[in-house]
Amino acid sequence: MVFRRAIRGELANAAGAVFTVLFTIVFSISLVRILGEAAGGRADNQAVFSIVALSALTSLPTLLTLTAFIAVLTTLLRAHRDSEMVVWFASGLSLLAWVRPVLRFLAPLLILIALLSLVVAPWANRQIAESRERFAKRDDVSKLAPGRFIESAGSDRVVFVESVDLATGHVHNVFVSHRAHSRDGVTVASEGVVETAADGTRYLVLDRGRRYEGRPGQAEYRVLEFERYAIRLDAQPFEPLPDTSTRTRSTLELISTFNRFNRAELLSRLSAPIVALMLALLAIPLAHADPRRGSSVNLVIAVMLFLLYQNVIEIVVTAVSHEHLAFANGLWLVHVPTVALLAVLFFRRVRLQSWLPRRAPRGRPA
Repeated sequence: MVFRRAIRGELANAAGAVFTVLFTIVFSISLVRILGEAAGGRADNQAVFSIVALSALTSLPTLLTLTAFIAVLTTLLRAHRDSEMVVWFASGLSLLAWVRPVLRFLAPLLILIALLSLVVAPWANRQIAESRERFAKRDDVSKLAPGRFIESAGSDRVVFVESVDLATGHVHNVFVSHRAHSRDGVTVASEGVVETAADGTRYLVLDRGRRYEGRPGQAEYRVLEFERYAIRLDAQPFEPLPDTSTRTRSTLELISTFNRFNRAELLSRLSAPIVALMLALLAIPLAHADPRRGSSVNLVIAVMLFLLYQNVIEIVVTAVSHEHLAFANGLWLVHVPTVALLAVLFFRRVRLQSWLPRRAPRGRPA
């Protein structure tokens, strides 16, 4: 009982340290990526941190799986390195005695991974998709940030403003570069305002400005001065958002509409807690190491096994989505061989010292 309690405590401490490092790395990478998209006008700069937080939620199942795997592996590697396993075995306990405390440690993590994979991650993906699509459907002025050049959704217009008042729709010191029918045009104005027509079409109406228009390479340019000039904005911002990605659909929706894409996504979600369980149990026999030889080989094998497992699952999910493999076959095709490998490794560590026979002594000294 004391051993098991100490093991669970050490596993929890290792998992906390590993998860903190992994989550910090993933969160930092997501933050830099989203900030880059916001700076380039491809994401809403007012929703950067919410998108980063939602992206972190979608990556939690993988992070927790890797956390459990590394925590179990490093804990047993330390026990082998410090010769604690020698005391463990001398007390009459086998390697199988580690399974129970590891499962006790894994139980809340597996429940959390299943909840995140089946419920939370689809919801987070849905929120991210809605935020991005709402931003894409917003008019050009609503997407502007002062002092930045923003390209329109049609890629035929670039807008720059010095200041924006989103509450009233007024902009000041506007520069608009656009191309239409092989003619380039530049429009500048001191101020403007967003107006909505009777049919719901939105226009950017500029006041007291100039418009320069001509063909590249030709000297003939027209210069027009205007009191008011209206530019039609790209999108109707209040259209319904389509749901085209299986990642954004709830698990119940995947089950109710059981097409090939939904089957593949459901297989990926169901595999998340199974992968966490298999990898954590595989770490027990993989952590076996000779204290005099080090544990670098075990770490390399463990990392390669983790990458191989994840890649094979992705291949199976892709095969299911292309109807090259049935859903039921895809569910057992990866995990059943993993269970067999787990049984073989435990049998080797518990029952056999080595698969190869030992060399007989050459002779006794005289």
